[in-house]
Amino acid sequence: MNFLIRWLFLAGALLIVAHLVPGVSVTSFVSALIAAAVLGLFNTLLRPLLVVLTLPVTVLTLGLFLFVINALLFWAAASVLDGFVVQGFGSALLGSLAYSLLGLAVDALLKPRR
Repeated sequence: MNFLIRWLFLAGALLIVAHLVPGVSVTSFVSALIAAAVLGLFNTLLRPLLVVLTLPVTVLTLGLFLFVINALLFWAAASVLDGFVVQGFGSALLGSLAYSLLGLAVDALLKPRR
């Protein structure tokens, strides 16, 4: 159940990112749901592989290359979907940063209280 609520909140976060970041657009809430699912799959399946493959560059840049990986995955998700558009790398970088920050907020909101 918590998974579904998190997914709904992340779709809402993607709509907020589309409203705040120029160059990022989402046509509907259904598109945001699909995009949030695709972003989750990309981050689960592709991100670890990319982090391992680019480890020397990541070490040389003191971890800043991870922002590039996040932006590329954000951009790749938009290129696969119809209702989710990112118009350039700069928009992908800003959009991925905003989406990550909103994702942290969603996780903090849904964290069980002790």
